[in-house]
Amino acid sequence: MKQTRVAILGSTGSIGRQALEVVREQGERFRVVALAAGTSAELLASQAAEFLPDVVCLTGAGSSRDVPDALRRAGCDVLCGEGELETLASLPQADVVLVATSGRVAMPATLAALLAGKDVALANKESLVIAGDLVIKAAARTGATLYPVDSEHSAIWQCLFGEQSASVRRLVLTASGGPFRTMPRAQMERVTVEGALAHPTWRMGPKITIDSATLMNKGLEAIEAHRLFDIPLDRVDVVVHPESIVHSLVEFVDGSLKAQLGWPDMKLPIQLALSAGERLRRDEPEKRPFDLAALGKLHFEPPDMDRFPCLRVALEAGTIGGTAPAVLCAADEVAVERFLRGDIGFMDIPRVVEAALQAHVPVSVESLDHLLAVDAQARETAGHACRAMHRLK
Repeated sequence: MKQTRVAILGSTGSIGRQALEVVREQGERFRVVALAAGTSAELLASQAAEFLPDVVCLTGAGSSRDVPDALRRAGCDVLCGEGELETLASLPQADVVLVATSGRVAMPATLAALLAGKDVALANKESLVIAGDLVIKAAARTGATLYPVDSEHSAIWQCLFGEQSASVRRLVLTASGGPFRTMPRAQMERVTVEGALAHPTWRMGPKITIDSATLMNKGLEAIEAHRLFDIPLDRVDVVVHPESIVHSLVEFVDGSLKAQLGWPDMKLPIQLALSAGERLRRDEPEKRPFDLAALGKLHFEPPDMDRFPCLRVALEAGTIGGTAPAVLCAADEVAVERFLRGDIGFMDIPRVVEAALQAHVPVSVESLDHLLAVDAQARETAGHACRAMHRLK
């Protein structure tokens, strides 16, 4: 059995930790050659001691003086600073790079991996939503492959196994609907941070949990699907499915539909991405067999764009294209951060994002530096909008 050598960027986050569980469970099928984390130095040291990578990176450390002794004793090379993510992403010994680092910081590393000819297992939304043109061109230039890690995109990928792209009519992304699926709009204006963080299905970091509650996450996923599978955005639909059993569907030109079903479990899409689609045996299904009869019923409904305007705004930005998705992501990140701090209300999040988009004149993407400049300006605009709303509270 060929051993796949893996570099994991964001190893101390939710996806990174589950990826290491996959490595642990699959024995000799995978070998970790690099790990990167932000500020969780002790956990990174523990991971390094167990998995013995060649090199680790602590992006939150300004210099080697900031590296704790536990990480020094791990017995591997230690790099410091965000810029070193690109070094890890292009390591000669890595076969696949799992990009699980959140935010725009992952974009240069994603591009570096692809330009070095490395396959990328992508769990970072910003890389494709903001820099989709650059990412797709980089992969085409070197022949590297992008493998989806999001459960919805993995489901679509699995439905497309053995199919021709010309036979696809549309993609259907499923959404749980979050904790406020049935809440009246007026009541949503009074949503608390604690309520928004209580996702009914998945356990994720705070940013993605809030994005799931606003359905911004589903809008970003629609843009990702458009990029990953080269399908026009107007042929990517969203349906609310509260049970989160059907992870997404593909409709074909003859009217047939394929769906991927299963218990909510991120380790399956992670494992599929790391193994390039090879189906490796797992113990999990034997511990919790999947029983459709026991489920009884599955429910589906259209998303309510009035109560969840973030979905509408995201789809509009994706349709405009160019630099609009960069503004969308930057403003959303600022708005979610301010909501988590208690500065603005839950329904102020889409208002801030719309304000930033209305203040921006979209143009074609020129380069990564161009996108970062647009990002910085959008954050400033969103910050002004947040301060104005905070004064009104």
